[in-house]
Amino acid sequence: MFFAGIDWSDTHHDALVVDDAGRQVHSPIRVDHTAQGLEKLHAFLEAITGPDGKENMACIVETSYGLLITFLLERGWPVYPVHPTTVDRRRAASGAKTDAIDAYLLAKTGRADFVELRRLTPDSDQIAELKALTRDQDTLIQMQTRLVNQLTACLKAYYPVAMTLFAKLQQRSTLLFLQAYPTPEIAMGASREQIAETLRQAGHRSAEKAATKIFEALHQPHLKASDITTRTKSRLMLALVAQLLPLVEQIALYDEEIGQLFLSHADSEIFSSLPRAGKRLAPRLLAEIGDDRKRYANATRLQALAGTSPVIFQSGTYTRIHRRHACIKPLRNALHQFAWQSTLSEPWALEYYQRKRKEGKSHSVAVRALSNVWVRLIHAMWFKQECYQAATFETARLEHARRAA
Repeated sequence: MFFAGIDWSDTHHDALVVDDAGRQVHSPIRVDHTAQGLEKLHAFLEAITGPDGKENMACIVETSYGLLITFLLERGWPVYPVHPTTVDRRRAASGAKTDAIDAYLLAKTGRADFVELRRLTPDSDQIAELKALTRDQDTLIQMQTRLVNQLTACLKAYYPVAMTLFAKLQQRSTLLFLQAYPTPEIAMGASREQIAETLRQAGHRSAEKAATKIFEALHQPHLKASDITTRTKSRLMLALVAQLLPLVEQIALYDEEIGQLFLSHADSEIFSSLPRAGKRLAPRLLAEIGDDRKRYANATRLQALAGTSPVIFQSGTYTRIHRRHACIKPLRNALHQFAWQSTLSEPWALEYYQRKRKEGKSHSVAVRALSNVWVRLIHAMWFKQECYQAATFETARLEHARRAA
């Protein structure tokens, strides 16, 4: 068996191979991050194993995605991703660090911990596309959140009444209203009919009713800023709105694309049955968990990867329990959001959350504990290909409580 440590970067990759005895098999090489460079890496590895011996080579890399990983998988090389901190613990006391040293430490880690490493298995095409879409949409949503926060601060400085006129700032009708009426004075000079027409053009479902409410609110006494503040902040507001409008539109288009792809998957019914998962969380849970039933040996493995199971730190008489840092963060985020949403419709989930709070746990710890329970349920549903049924779960929970007593 051979272990290839591959230290990757944006411009080049260093590779070093050791055998079962820890002996270096070949001089380490550096290849460029180009098509020609990756072909050179492939030839380097194949020269050691031969064309038919790829299963005897374990490629140890500090990442699980990217063009390098795609290339290695397409060429049939077994890939075993490891967390960067795992390699750092093997670093010499001197702290010496070079790309070649890192490649050697990766190969050394693979040789020592091989039985504990998990081979990277690529997702199905549907899951890979769904995962890419949901993660990219999350990036756009984070951009939207930053812009909305800036817009909120801007409006508070000169146009606070605008924040009371609509339920959300990040909706098309709100943004187009602000574009049409960028200052309180301009908005107060508009008639009820003009406001209604602006809302109709924005696609508001009840433009007339909303226009009446907005017109009345604008003509109530409210705070006003100085002329200088109004001129400068209204300019900033228009700049922020100009960025938010296309962003809101693109996020909506992502929702359509994600929804269609999600519904076309065989497991969509399972995740759609989760209470209050909705059009955002259900696709994310499916994308992050995947559809390979052989990937997780049990629910405990999924809990660890999701970061919901606690980690114990004990030294002497000191013991502390903290959250798991090395995990699939998009999955952890989706599970936490879903667990909190479930308390709004599932009595048992609300009861569990409240019990944890009464035990002195913080909100985040209580939600994480609840999401840990949900992972076991979701894993059972997913593995057995059964939809969630509150009555079935409640019966099983009561039976378990009776046996435990």
